[in-house]
Amino acid sequence: MKNIPLYEHRKIKDIKDMLNSSAELFKDKAAFYSKNAPNEPYQEISYTRFKNDVDAFGTKLLNLGLKDKRIALIGENRYEWSVSYMSVLNGTGVLVPLDKELPANEIKNLLERSNAEAVVFSPAVEENIAAIKDEIPFVKHFINMKKVAENKGSSEEAAGYESFYDLLKEGYDLIQNGDGSFIDAEIDPEEMKMLLFTSGTTSNSKGVMLCHRNLAVNLMAMVSMAYIGPKDIFLSILPIHHTYESTCGFLCPIYRGCTIAYCDGLRHIQKNIVEAKATIVLGVPLVFDMFYKKIMQGIEAGGKAGLVKFVTKINSFTKKIGIDLSKKAFKEIHDKFGGKLRLFISGAAPIDPGICKGFNDLGFQLIQGYGLTECSPIAALNRNCDFKNDAVGLPLPGCDIDIINKSDDGIGEIIIRGGNVMLGYYENEEENKKSLIDGWFHSGDLGYIDKDGFLHITGRKKNVIITKNGKNVYPEEIEELLLRNDYIQECIVIGKNHEKDDDTVITAVVYPNMEKFETDFPGNAPDELIRETLLGIIKEVNKSLTTYKYVKDLEIKKEEFNKTTTKKIKR
Repeated sequence: MKNIPLYEHRKIKDIKDMLNSSAELFKDKAAFYSKNAPNEPYQEISYTRFKNDVDAFGTKLLNLGLKDKRIALIGENRYEWSVSYMSVLNGTGVLVPLDKELPANEIKNLLERSNAEAVVFSPAVEENIAAIKDEIPFVKHFINMKKVAENKGSSEEAAGYESFYDLLKEGYDLIQNGDGSFIDAEIDPEEMKMLLFTSGTTSNSKGVMLCHRNLAVNLMAMVSMAYIGPKDIFLSILPIHHTYESTCGFLCPIYRGCTIAYCDGLRHIQKNIVEAKATIVLGVPLVFDMFYKKIMQGIEAGGKAGLVKFVTKINSFTKKIGIDLSKKAFKEIHDKFGGKLRLFISGAAPIDPGICKGFNDLGFQLIQGYGLTECSPIAALNRNCDFKNDAVGLPLPGCDIDIINKSDDGIGEIIIRGGNVMLGYYENEEENKKSLIDGWFHSGDLGYIDKDGFLHITGRKKNVIITKNGKNVYPEEIEELLLRNDYIQECIVIGKNHEKDDDTVITAVVYPNMEKFETDFPGNAPDELIRETLLGIIKEVNKSLTTYKYVKDLEIKKEEFNKTTTKKIKR
């Protein structure tokens, strides 16, 4: 294991302290690149303006009588969301971020469960809010983030909504007249100030309670592991209500004096990277897999696959003597991404180590981490200066990770202890007793720690398939091998009971990559050919598995799997 010193960072006691000190340090530097419309250029918003907007909006929220109240926040990645987040968290009440993709009935249920008295929402969810507005009388304030450019002629007042920008202006007026209620508000770092609902239906989703200490500890630990500095520009692409993006892609850049550029949508990622001159992108495996395949398809189409392979081989040798030629050798590829991109960070699900290596060979460093909402969210992270492509990283400073109830192959449940671990589940003592034991959070994830201290994830405890002879099969391991083949778009591996001998049949449920089939077999590939091709892939994968893990059955899906907002398949 390498002994590389941690990166220096300033101490912060809470998120309000973080924002105030960042505004003082970085003043007129751009905190955000934002657009009025997708086809317009990015506009800079300084740290000073951001802090002033937070103070003004927070002051007005207090003026509305929302001190210590639950305030829901629903919308896409945009500046008004970030201002609202900080305004609620840093002196108003308890923040309840919700997924903008939820249907109206689930939004209603979560507003009820959280006892929300206000909701700040974007025009993207206005239709859903309108559908439930009359059914949630306990919500006293409906605040629309709508900009003038988004106004389609409807009156906010007539709809019973309050305007974010009108309230913002009124907040500035209150401060001008001496109202210091928000600016002077003291933060208790141990008090629950955020309520995050895990993915799932409203009936089984759990409410995770976080405090300022959880977030501050996590921020300081993560930036000590991977270098992030004021010259960095983040492209924000993941759903911002999710703790991975809100902590790592929003709070972290603000803490370190970076700039955050909002993405116009998944189809525009590459264009926005170029426009913003982004240096860092947080993503999920699906996004990086898509990037990598497009890059490799371009290389193959240009007849340069052999050259790239040769240069990569030479560069792997020169790296050993401290000379990395990849950025120069692959300048054409880097220029397609704006020429500034230096780091990809993958989370939310395991990524194919081959994809990590492929990006690193091309001069784009890709590291992955591991976390859960319950850990604010990061528990382990690969360092930019010390990493393994097949591991999720080293435990963060101040975060202990252990493996319990190990099987014969050394795999067991991952448990976590540290200042980043949640206060508990909201109104759910039964789950708290199962998950929080003697200061340790029992994650439900399975894995092992290698001799160098790196954590490896093998799957979810609840997904393990137990064969008739008592062997454990981790479906995620097999899925990763299957997904390496371009003919497979998505898949899950399940255990099915065999009717005759009551044995468990390992079954692959596959959604084929029809675009690949259509390219390779023009005129529509017949179902029989698709099935035979997939069975051939399974046969090859089985050769790399022990016998009891063999995939023995295949189901083909005609449509994509249902997924969470972080693109994880709902099993």
